[in-house]
Amino acid sequence: MAKLLLASNNQGKLIEMRSLLADTSFQLLLLQDVGVQLKVEESGSTYAENAALKARAGALASGLITLADDSGLEVAALGGKPGLYSARYAQKPGASDADRRAFLLQELAQQARPWPARFRCTVAIATPAGEIYFTEGECSGEIIPEERGTNGFGYDPIFFIPCLGKTMAELSTEEKNHISHRAMAMQNARPILTELIIR
Repeated sequence: MAKLLLASNNQGKLIEMRSLLADTSFQLLLLQDVGVQLKVEESGSTYAENAALKARAGALASGLITLADDSGLEVAALGGKPGLYSARYAQKPGASDADRRAFLLQELAQQARPWPARFRCTVAIATPAGEIYFTEGECSGEIIPEERGTNGFGYDPIFFIPCLGKTMAELSTEEKNHISHRAMAMQNARPILTELIIR
């Protein structure tokens, strides 16, 4: 199997990415699997810039084709926040996913519902030679005030998808892999990865 590095140590993201590549010949590895310690400051002003920073650093440190993504939740009532800062949106160090969800709902409490929102994802693929490629994905829905479901991570339990009548956290892995922002970005990334591996 062709080795592919995921520039992350997030186990939830690894599980999701592995399921998205389950029918391919890629062996997806985390930084710790290849003995790489990497702390990349996400200092970009766009999802693409942050994803590129992580992918390039991973490819350079490991010598492997490296995949990285940056994604965020954008809530219309909050002017597109938390956006780039979705993973750091609880105003306190060491905040958990539950803390971030609670803080978001607190911010929305004075706003009239519905609370339209979208998840956006940009995937960057970097080669050790310095090439970089990008793909994108998006999933629309709305924020609801109560948590529902136990699958997924992050904001999934409060991100409701009206056409399915479920939150992202209530979806099975198979359902999520058809509609999520990360799934859409990865679907677009697959032909690029295949081309890079067979070159």
